[in-house]
Amino acid sequence: MIISVASGKGGTGKTLVATSLALALKDTMPVTLLDCDVEEPNDHIYVKARLTRTSQVTVPVPFVDESMCTSCGVCHDVCAFNAIAVLGSAVLVFNELCHGCGACARFCPVGAITEVPHEIGVVEEGAADGLSFVDGILTIGQPMAPPIIRNVKRHAGNDGVTIVDASPGTSCPVVEAVRGSDFCLLVTEPTPFGLHDLALAVETVRELAIPHGTIINRAGLGDSRTEEYCLHEGLPVLMTIPFDRRIAQSYSCGIPLVEALPEYRQRFLELFERIREHVV
Repeated sequence: MIISVASGKGGTGKTLVATSLALALKDTMPVTLLDCDVEEPNDHIYVKARLTRTSQVTVPVPFVDESMCTSCGVCHDVCAFNAIAVLGSAVLVFNELCHGCGACARFCPVGAITEVPHEIGVVEEGAADGLSFVDGILTIGQPMAPPIIRNVKRHAGNDGVTIVDASPGTSCPVVEAVRGSDFCLLVTEPTPFGLHDLALAVETVRELAIPHGTIINRAGLGDSRTEEYCLHEGLPVLMTIPFDRRIAQSYSCGIPLVEALPEYRQRFLELFERIREHVV
């Protein structure tokens, strides 16, 4: 089973939930934790992962042989991402805009364009106590996270459960991370911003036809509008985590919730059973 953990906004406790669920389950079944928040991965801090292997992630970008190029402009015309431009006799390639589709090389009438690898980040593999761990890191300045996320997701386990910690928001990296999940946990908080962005996240997973439910973190901090929204939308609230200073203190020290407050271990095991009931 693949369970993705997402949130419409940052700071709701998505990583707290992902790492706590992984640590609670690791003694009962094989668990793989994939940190797909590649712009700022931090799951390794909480599960104390030992990283043993690093591999580069590249995307193909065009290389123009100026001795063969006729400056016909076909490459520019077929590029849907404006990653290549022809100015007089010069051909300019913008690697940051290139999506590696290969159209420019495919349609160049004189074969002046070939594709070369362009590094955009790395994937790190390792293990924590009783679970497999993989994360990705997007190189600073690179705009495209989905290729790294796809590389991380290739390490999903064949047995037991794989937990995918997605990045916050509802943009392309989140869609890539949650795509193909058997269930998506949406972590929110009872605030106006939390409710607004939860609604966006719900629209996203519904469009992807992924079964989903929500966890309300910092319950008691705001008002009841989040619960009312979930009731109105038929969105199951699978767990609530109260606003508790002890959780914030331990989390800020890199101590997972299920270790700081062991009573939560059973609560996350019960959460997993509720998830299984919603997976058809």
